[in-house]
Amino acid sequence: MTLPITLPLITAAGFDAIWFGIFVVVAVEISQITPPIGFNLFVIQSQTGESIGTIARAALPFFGILLGFALLLAVFPDLALWLPRTLQ
Repeated sequence: MTLPITLPLITAAGFDAIWFGIFVVVAVEISQITPPIGFNLFVIQSQTGESIGTIARAALPFFGILLGFALLLAVFPDLALWLPRTLQ
């Protein structure tokens, strides 16, 4: 819903739109497994019957991996842009 507002700002700031899209997807995935509002945690809780704390601790390694990938994308943006540039 905010893309019509943020995309012109991002492109005007000099960022690549493809990189921004990939970064937003990674950020949304991080938010899906982060308590207290992580929707995926509630889905897993309803399927398993475990407590939300247990599931959040089990999702912690995946949070670390996604956070590391987001940092890699921020430091090395060509990781996200290599394949699109190769296909042109």
